[in-house]
Amino acid sequence: MTAVSAPLPSPGPKTPRLVFDTVYAFPPNRDTQGATAYFIVNNTPQGQPANLLIDAPAWEESHREWLSDRGGVRWLLITHRGGIGQATKIHKALHCEVVIQEQEAYLLPDIPTTPFHHSFTFSPELEAIWTPGHSPGSACLYYSAHGGVLFTGRHLLPNRSGEPEPLRLAKTFHWPRQLQQVEALRTRFSAETLAHLCPGASTGFLRGQRSIDRAYERLQQIDIEAFRGAQPLL
Repeated sequence: MTAVSAPLPSPGPKTPRLVFDTVYAFPPNRDTQGATAYFIVNNTPQGQPANLLIDAPAWEESHREWLSDRGGVRWLLITHRGGIGQATKIHKALHCEVVIQEQEAYLLPDIPTTPFHHSFTFSPELEAIWTPGHSPGSACLYYSAHGGVLFTGRHLLPNRSGEPEPLRLAKTFHWPRQLQQVEALRTRFSAETLAHLCPGASTGFLRGQRSIDRAYERLQQIDIEAFRGAQPLL
């Protein structure tokens, strides 16, 4: 009688991968339509953990333990309504402060939130910037370390060639305003202050790269006029 082989164990959940020495990217999350959440290891001047989670990763025990092992989460920043996912469960499990642009705070009625208008400063190195267009409360997170990193949520995403661009979807809130915010980012930064973009979705188009480098140069190369008449993607 032929022996029946035991089934192979299913692979465990993927752990966040290192982007920079203080930045990790979580695997794409089904709860947020395949979006990528990021985690920044940050400390106060007194050396206490003040870590920042950008958008909601898939909420499972392995991720809770991973975050707890690294000092937990001080803040959870939601960059747009599509990044909320299981934010309520994350808040209740980690007791973190949820920061969200004021126009979308109503989407989290069951937990206290910290709404902001134009910007919110977490520390001298970390600032959320309101960039409406993709959604009313769309925001980016600027991190001045590593030559300057902009976490773009869905405000700017890589195209199939890995180049950053605004993306007009059927559910885009206000396309002209989104393009205005792309222009505003181009004047806000310089080659010395912006080296990398970390998009909140479509990271598979980066072809194994952890971020979009030469960020300021690539931001300047976006042809805003060519995008003005773009038709919504399905």
